[in-house]
Amino acid sequence: MIAGLVGKTHVGKTTFFCASTLAPAKIGAVPFTTIEPNQGIANIRVKCVCKEMGVEDTPRNSACIDGIRWVPVRLVDVAGLVPDAHKGRGLGNKFLDDLRQADGFIQVVDASGSTDANGNACQPGTRDPVEDVRFLEYEITMWMIGILKKDWDRIVKGIRQLKEDGVALLTERLTGLMISRRHVLDAINAKDELKKRIDDWTEEDLKIFVEELRRASKPMVIAANKIDMRQAEENIERLRLEFRERTVIPCSAEAELALRLAAKKGIISYSPGDSEFRVLRDAELNEKQKEGLRKIRDLLGKWGSTGVQDAIESIYKKELKMISVFPVEDANKLTDHKGNILPDVVLVQDGTTVRGLAYKIHSDLGEGFMYAIDARTGQKIGENYRLKDRDIIKIVSAKGMRS
Repeated sequence: MIAGLVGKTHVGKTTFFCASTLAPAKIGAVPFTTIEPNQGIANIRVKCVCKEMGVEDTPRNSACIDGIRWVPVRLVDVAGLVPDAHKGRGLGNKFLDDLRQADGFIQVVDASGSTDANGNACQPGTRDPVEDVRFLEYEITMWMIGILKKDWDRIVKGIRQLKEDGVALLTERLTGLMISRRHVLDAINAKDELKKRIDDWTEEDLKIFVEELRRASKPMVIAANKIDMRQAEENIERLRLEFRERTVIPCSAEAELALRLAAKKGIISYSPGDSEFRVLRDAELNEKQKEGLRKIRDLLGKWGSTGVQDAIESIYKKELKMISVFPVEDANKLTDHKGNILPDVVLVQDGTTVRGLAYKIHSDLGEGFMYAIDARTGQKIGENYRLKDRDIIKIVSAKGMRS
């Protein structure tokens, strides 16, 4: 699963990306600083099973700190969006094409209202961030409609003359957007007006379908950035009122980046998502740096965190419904074949079967799947068992591989 950072230019997307991943990326105060998408690895927090099981783990694919696993996830920061991007304005075509790989979005919004529709600086409080959310939804909807319209005559012909499955034809056309048959069916079933022959849909029906499809296939979290500016607080409440179905998270990507860099240098003790930090080398700081940290401490006291880690975890855990599973090869010792204890954490979508987990680990495990063992209970479980968060699973395969 990949989360895409989206939004207008000059709202702090790349700062958010750098704060999340500590990956090098060009940050600028002018539109279109980001042209090629930045890709990097962030982490989400998962409660480890080591303390529950009374073992000291030796992780391979994730760090375990005080019983919390930091599990890697992928982020991509794409070029900023401007109005009429679906018509090719700005870097619109490239931006939208870069979105194909994303399974869900974190929309970074300037909650202070200090960037206009085109991403240029303006007087704080003069731009409505609610409109920024709506315009992004509109651009993505129109882009998806354009993709379908290119092949609409062929889809209608396939249904009417060739008696093909309309859902299958829609899914085939949209596969490149990481859209599945389930997404298409969920969108159709969401509205009564769509429950008729697809070849009888009107222009308005098609728009309704795509709007529902966007919601089903590309869930979105709103990261209301720039909470260090006083104009942001009122706008955050407006965003929450206007988008009640969405998760709106107050953020300061700039504060998070400053904390992450200071922690990396050993100046402070801080973990992403924390509500506080501790200064370790106060004597090395000048007055400007000390004042900067005081302001960040006040911000954390008011908002509880910088919001960046919360936004990442919200898209992966809440919207994409990812759960954690601990695969092992020895169900008694909880080890792999090298003796590593609870070596890996695998993220899968809620509803994934144990056989689906086997395929995710290795195709041979899936193809030769015989049964699995719940390491907590020692019981055998069949291929259709639906995994639960923090399950510890041993997979037995006829092909000789063990998880």
